[in-house]
Amino acid sequence: MKRAICLLVVCLLCGASCPAYALDTSARSAVLIEGEHGTVIYEKNASQRLSMASTTKIMTAICAIEEGNLDKKVKIAPEAVGVEGSSIYLKNGESFTLRELVCGLMLNSGNDAAVAIAYAVSGGVDKFSRLMNEKAKKIGAKNTQFKNPNGLDEEGHYTTAYDLALIAAYGLKNEEFKKIVSTHRMTIGGEGETEKRYLTNHNKLLNMYDGCIGVKTGFTKKSGRCLVSAAQKNGVILVAVTLSAPDDWRDHTNMLNFGFDELKRKNVVSKGEPLGRVFVVNGKKAYTKIVAGEDFDISLLPKTRCVTYFFAPDKIKAPVKKDDKVGEIVVYLDGKQIKTVPAVAKDTVSIDDTRYFAKTLANIIREFTDFDSKPHNDK
Repeated sequence: MKRAICLLVVCLLCGASCPAYALDTSARSAVLIEGEHGTVIYEKNASQRLSMASTTKIMTAICAIEEGNLDKKVKIAPEAVGVEGSSIYLKNGESFTLRELVCGLMLNSGNDAAVAIAYAVSGGVDKFSRLMNEKAKKIGAKNTQFKNPNGLDEEGHYTTAYDLALIAAYGLKNEEFKKIVSTHRMTIGGEGETEKRYLTNHNKLLNMYDGCIGVKTGFTKKSGRCLVSAAQKNGVILVAVTLSAPDDWRDHTNMLNFGFDELKRKNVVSKGEPLGRVFVVNGKKAYTKIVAGEDFDISLLPKTRCVTYFFAPDKIKAPVKKDDKVGEIVVYLDGKQIKTVPAVAKDTVSIDDTRYFAKTLANIIREFTDFDSKPHNDK
C-alpha cells in the first residue's frame, strides 16, 4: 500500500516582485502564456469570443501534420483553385506534397492551400472543420468553433485569445510544426507540370525579435489584425496572442519582453536527490535508499506555488535492482498536477536465500499443521 512518505515544498514561492514596467496592449483581446504548462502571465479580455482570421491556420496545420501523410503527393482539387484572399495561386491538376501545402499555408498564408489540405485529409471543408473542432476540444480550447480551414469571415467561426494560445502551444510541441512556422523562406513545387512557388513568411517577428520561433499572422476587415507569436530563450517558450490589435508588432515585443523578465527557471527535482528509504522483504539488506530518478525544471512566476509529494510503498520484495522504480514524485503547480517524476532505488538488493528458504519451509510446515488440525469426516 502506497503512502506519502513526505511533502517537499520545493518552490518555491518566489517572493513578490514588481514588474520593470506596466504592460498594456492595443488589442481588443490578448494573452501571454508559458508554453510548457500554460501558465497565464498576462491577459486582457482573454476569454472573449472573437473571429481570428488566418490564425485559424494554426489548427489547420496541426490537423494536417497529425492526421495526414506529409510526404504524400496531393493533386489539387478544383475547389482549391481561385479561393479569395491570400493565396499561393494553386492550379487545377498540380501536385504538391502535403508538407509543401502546409508550408504554403503557414508562410504565405495561402487560403487555397488550406482548402487543398482539407480535401486531401478529410475529403472536404465541412468534414475537415469537424476534425478541427474535435482536436480543439482535446486540446482544451472550450470556446472555439471552426467553420473553415482558412479563417475567412463566417458566422459561428470564433475563438478566444486564451484558446488560441493553448492551440499554438500544443502545436509547438510537435517538431514538424515548430520547424515549419519558424522557417523564413523556402521553395516548393517545380516538378513536372507544377510550377515553383517562392514562399516568404509573413511573420515579421522572426526577424524583429531575438528567439522568435513563429507562429502566424492574420487579417480581415471584421477581425482586424490578429497575431500569434512564440519565442524561446534559456529553455523557456512563451506564446503571445492578440486579436484585433492595430499595433500588434509592438504589442508582442512588449509582451514577450515582459514574460521573459517575469519568469524564472527553477530546479524542482534533482536527479539523485535523496527521498527516504523502503524496507526490502527477503533481502540481503533490510532496506534500500530512494532517490529522484531524473531532473525536473520549471519556469515560475513571482508568487507561484510549486509543491511536490513523494509517494512510495511501505515495503517491497527482493530482488531490487539499482534504478528500479519504487515510487513517484508528483509535482503540483498552483494546485494543478503537472508532472510525475520516478523515484528509484539507489542500491541493488538481492534475495537472502537462507532467509527466503527458511520462511518458505516454515510456511509449508504451517500449512500441513493447519491441515492436520482440522476435523475429518469419516464415512
